[in-house]
Amino acid sequence: MILVTGANGQVGQCFQRLAADFPEWDFHFAGSAALDISDKRAVTRFVQQNKNIRWVINCAAYTAVDKAESEPDKAKRINVAGAKNLADACAVLGATLIHFSTDYVYHNRQNIAFKEHDPVRPKSVYARTKLAGERAALRAHPNGVMVVRTSWVYAPVGQNFVNTMLRLGKERTSISVVADQIGTPTYGPDLALAVLQIMQKVGNGIVPKTSLAGIWHYSNEGVASWYDFAQAIFEIKNLHCAVQPIETKDYPTPALRPPFSVLNKAKIKAAFGIEIPHWRSSLVRCLEGM
Repeated sequence: MILVTGANGQVGQCFQRLAADFPEWDFHFAGSAALDISDKRAVTRFVQQNKNIRWVINCAAYTAVDKAESEPDKAKRINVAGAKNLADACAVLGATLIHFSTDYVYHNRQNIAFKEHDPVRPKSVYARTKLAGERAALRAHPNGVMVVRTSWVYAPVGQNFVNTMLRLGKERTSISVVADQIGTPTYGPDLALAVLQIMQKVGNGIVPKTSLAGIWHYSNEGVASWYDFAQAIFEIKNLHCAVQPIETKDYPTPALRPPFSVLNKAKIKAAFGIEIPHWRSSLVRCLEGM
């Protein structure tokens, strides 16, 4: 069995949509109402009732970056305790946990794409709890946790930058968007497919399951600012809304964002032979399908 937690969230729904393409697998999708990962007893009870779980894909997370500044305990329960609870359960079952983390753990004065071993310096509650969650999970199940750091995730469903821009682009004639934060938009279905392809390679004996352990990067290819991202959305959808570039200091938020958080994906591409689309081509596919 493959357990997908946080199944009703943005990334969880991407896995749900792709499940039909992998009929050989038995997926079990659990939203927060069915399984609260921050409740250790609930997690323990769930795995005791489902001892045939071989994979856990953790899509459950506290992702409200700004709200986390005023709800640090809640963010910690989900992002740290939740990750550890799942890793503990996977260790008992001998299952593998695939856990998603964030580019926001990198908040350094660096201007070349970050590799997995580069120093981390999270500066928001969200980023700190995600980093603590990674570490707690890896400590609990060192040989059975695959941490995938990703960035700027969006999908046709859920609350994300793309859907916000589409709404604003229809409501307004002009908007201002930050142009000095640089990263890479990641299309949720691309992320989910890459994970499932890696799992498939393990199932086919192409790569050993133990090789998954540790930290990996996945985002789409290419580089953009939020301004570039917004501009591309409006161009592709032919929305006549002017985009004005502004600096971070002109749009203060409760949580600090890193100025540069582009991820180097050489490791995951070399290890698993996956091809990663450019962010703009994936954005076109997303918008054309909406």
